[in-house]
Amino acid sequence: MSQAATAPATADSQGRMPRQIGFIIGNEAAERFSFYGMRNILTSFLVGTLLLASTSDLAEREHLAKEVFHSFMIGTYFFPLLGGWLADRYFGKYNTVIWFSLIYCAGHACLAMFEHSQAGFYTGLFLIAFGAGGIKPLVVSFCGDQFDQSNKHKAKLVFDAFYWTINFGSLFASLLMPIFLREYGPSIAFGIPGALMFLATFIFWLGRNRYVRVPPTRDAPDPDSFFNVARTALSARVAGQGNPGAIVAGLGVVLAVGALSLTAVPAMGFVKSACLALGLLIGFGGYGVSLQLDRARGKHPDAAVDGVRAVLRILIVFAFVTPFWSLFDQKASTWVLQGQKMFVPTDLWWWPSWLISGEGGARAAASQMQAINPLLVMLLIPFNNLLLYPALRRIGLHPTPLRRMGFGIAISGLSWIVAAVLQLYMDAGHPMSLAWQVLPYVLLTLGEVLVSATALEFAYSQAPHAMKGVIMALWYLTSTFGNLWVMLTNAAVRNEAVTTHIAATGLSENAFLMFFFAGFAFVAAAAFALYARSYPMQDHYRQAA
Repeated sequence: MSQAATAPATADSQGRMPRQIGFIIGNEAAERFSFYGMRNILTSFLVGTLLLASTSDLAEREHLAKEVFHSFMIGTYFFPLLGGWLADRYFGKYNTVIWFSLIYCAGHACLAMFEHSQAGFYTGLFLIAFGAGGIKPLVVSFCGDQFDQSNKHKAKLVFDAFYWTINFGSLFASLLMPIFLREYGPSIAFGIPGALMFLATFIFWLGRNRYVRVPPTRDAPDPDSFFNVARTALSARVAGQGNPGAIVAGLGVVLAVGALSLTAVPAMGFVKSACLALGLLIGFGGYGVSLQLDRARGKHPDAAVDGVRAVLRILIVFAFVTPFWSLFDQKASTWVLQGQKMFVPTDLWWWPSWLISGEGGARAAASQMQAINPLLVMLLIPFNNLLLYPALRRIGLHPTPLRRMGFGIAISGLSWIVAAVLQLYMDAGHPMSLAWQVLPYVLLTLGEVLVSATALEFAYSQAPHAMKGVIMALWYLTSTFGNLWVMLTNAAVRNEAVTTHIAATGLSENAFLMFFFAGFAFVAAAAFALYARSYPMQDHYRQAA
């Protein structure tokens, strides 16, 4: 394997779109169909089939299904840490993507074979989380590696096309997989995404001789790496000054150990406890390093110290985004379960009864509603880039990445206000048409385009060169913590004191939680806006060859 950054640009190719991008985009389309194909039917399958042996109580099955679903999502967005580290340090992005993709394929095979075995099915979910998580930070950053200073202006178009492709795969997966689950059963419904994942791996492999490959740092240990600079900052002593940073970081370690001890608490378990411990380590450790970072100057180059400060600033931005994922990922759990209690409006002239399941298919139809999200994304991305953003610039309003992300978080909160109002109407005993769910889906999708599509470009451009894989992994980790907030909230409402408080409000548990998550997003959007005002933007694209 060549460890050099291969295929340097020629004079004729500088400034042009890299031809190898097509293989990466094709891989992403097939992989996203694979992932969303299984994810969007997961909650319905768990409630209607796999968990029937656990309990006959529907409400309890729904609670267990949400627990399994969000645990799976936590794993999917946690393992990018491992994939990013292995790629940056040892194997390079290309090899890591190929190997984790094979694990990914094995997970799909388990889902197709073990539809009646919880142990086998959960093994498949673990393998998919491990494989999908391992490649998740790498494909997009590998895509960014194909650009340099001569053609970086085209990178934004590709990142948008990348996100458009994700939703192209998601659209057809959302529409078709609930039908296959209902008509042909779980083996076929979970087997098709497995075949698409194999196709994705094959497409990526086809471009192997054309990619620019940035070598890992295996043979070149970096004494000025992020962790070495951070360690120096925490351990350095200055005469006449204390060590507040080290104390804060040490407090984070103590609190993390305490969080891990909560594993024995039935409402917590290992997943929630471990993620909470990780969040405490990152939060307190990062703040501690920031307090003493200047102590590393002199022992490390100023550029390395400034790079660490840049990473810490990025982490703060990421932290404010985590509530968005709490709202977004629940469209595949909470909103699906809400939709299953609505009636399918087959009498509406515009309702696509030929595609969206009708009579007797409320469970499938509620899952298919998720197709609205990728369909709108595919329309909104070109609309924003070609019409909305240029129009805003002409009137003096510049839609910077941070402004877009802040507005996106707030709009996602508004979508949950609408969902909560629908829930209030249902709680009052009124029948509710599934068509009304279009409104919150539209608002949530607008928020997603402003947050997630923008963040792909933001995360890559802000990451120092040696940390691109890890920074992308940390971006995906925001989804892990978003799902953690959901699981902690669901655990809290199992407490009698909390349920008594909710009952005192006069709201149902579902309505109360919907208003709660909306408020969570509004608070995060306000904090994000305050921090974004002073954030110094960076430019970390590589130089042209």
